[in-house]
Amino acid sequence: MDSHGQDEQRVVWTVVDTGIGPLMLAATRQGLVNVVFHATDAISERVRERLTARLGAEPVEDPDAPLLVEAIRQVEAYLAGERRDFDLPLDWSLISGFNREVLRELASGVPYGTVVGYGDLAGRVGQPGGAQAVGAAMGANPLPVVVPCHRVVESDGGIGGFGGGLETKRQLLALEGVLPEPLF
Repeated sequence: MDSHGQDEQRVVWTVVDTGIGPLMLAATRQGLVNVVFHATDAISERVRERLTARLGAEPVEDPDAPLLVEAIRQVEAYLAGERRDFDLPLDWSLISGFNREVLRELASGVPYGTVVGYGDLAGRVGQPGGAQAVGAAMGANPLPVVVPCHRVVESDGGIGGFGGGLETKRQLLALEGVLPEPLF
């Protein structure tokens, strides 16, 4: 508690090496708040600066924080093909409005092993014709993998974009059985 009796914001983070590259995971007391691809030292530093500005607390590296330990366990199990769903508290404070609405629908309404078109997802949140806005929401997703923006594809069968890179999107979709594994 701070001097005014308020709970002080605490942000913890760690980087975990995975089959899709290093992922930075950050959490608050409310839940997992950020998952970041390609978490090199430079990228992790920029993310920590952004989290400090957005959340009002400097992130502390703490791979033993219980929420991070559980997030690492679940992410590793998912990437090993041993887990289909995440059961983690999520802190949605880095996203708001339409983007949050779309991501919540994605998290709850597009199960493992399925995909949805950008336009279809827009329709689900009452914004038919909002495919481009859904694409922007996917690009702003602070919780990729856990909130599965890799499951959103183009209506013509194209894979669409992905903040983690198209090869990573292909790997995640292959893991879920949506795409074939690469031959080599």
